[in-house]
Amino acid sequence: MPNVVMNHGAGGEMMQEFLNKHIVRHFPSMDAEVPLDSMDDSAVVDDIVFTIDGHTVNPLIFPGGDIGRLSVAGTVNDISVMGASPLGLACSVIMEEGLDISIVDTVMDSMGRTCRECGVPVVTGDTKVMESGALDKMVMTTSAIGRRSPLLDGNLRTAAEYRQVSNRWCTDDSIRPGDAIITSGYIGDHGVAILSFREGYGFESEIKSDVAPLNKMIAAGLNAGGIVAMKDPTRGGLANTLNEWVSKSGIGMEIDQESIPLRDGVVNACDLLGIDPLSIGNEGKAILACVPEMADQVVKALRSTPEGRHAAVIGYATEAPARVILRTEIGGRRILDAPSGDPVPRIC
Repeated sequence: MPNVVMNHGAGGEMMQEFLNKHIVRHFPSMDAEVPLDSMDDSAVVDDIVFTIDGHTVNPLIFPGGDIGRLSVAGTVNDISVMGASPLGLACSVIMEEGLDISIVDTVMDSMGRTCRECGVPVVTGDTKVMESGALDKMVMTTSAIGRRSPLLDGNLRTAAEYRQVSNRWCTDDSIRPGDAIITSGYIGDHGVAILSFREGYGFESEIKSDVAPLNKMIAAGLNAGGIVAMKDPTRGGLANTLNEWVSKSGIGMEIDQESIPLRDGVVNACDLLGIDPLSIGNEGKAILACVPEMADQVVKALRSTPEGRHAAVIGYATEAPARVILRTEIGGRRILDAPSGDPVPRIC
């Protein structure tokens, strides 16, 4: 019998295949507006939005963040990109015997500060300790509930002024030909920062993780109006997010490589290590699709917030077959495939 490998949990095609074959099919289906098998960032049941996220980042503390900030931000973002307002978090912490208690205090303090930053408290939780060698120091799982954002209906009404809108939420299957594709900022910072710090490459002196809660930035975008889909490009990065969208929405995409915000340090690090920055996970960015008539207004709204100040339109949905085409810097065109998994493991 085959065994579980790292790529089964790293985003990308291998993870999607693994989930479909070995996880999701074992559970009974449920009459939900956004059910489990839709594979969106959160489920929706009776207008209550619910998500859960496990975190096994190595190291626990890294340039720009730590497992505590990561846990809050990642879970808040999964609720927010559906078009919901997060209300409260649950947190489960499993620690290895022998872990330095000062690390616990550092992580929990960071977690509390991030909760205050985004206005979403931890309201319940659980703590366990396992014997030394049983796990990697600390594993954290966070879940959250949210309710439909009061801005979502107005946002979708604006989109409906320009084309038919059939979905009530910002789900992966809501994109139509012509929609603008927007990134909220620089891509690849989180993965490069962790990889560099973990392996001692030295890039962390100029690249820090982008980990941040995005609920306030997303609210600004919804207030502008016209957004039809949102996603945070975590495992598998931008490439995986865009390929999920074309697969679920049944459209194509044409993306302008020069329009994708990338720091020179990230590009240089990826060139040296032979990895694609578009396939590296992020923890403080969102990818949005909106009707093209509202793209400028959405970008302006995102840029009015600290987390979205480098937002940019990077391409458009097309009627072509379901694939992502990247227009390169030298004027060529190539297919941007979904990665088999994130090239940088254990970053979230």
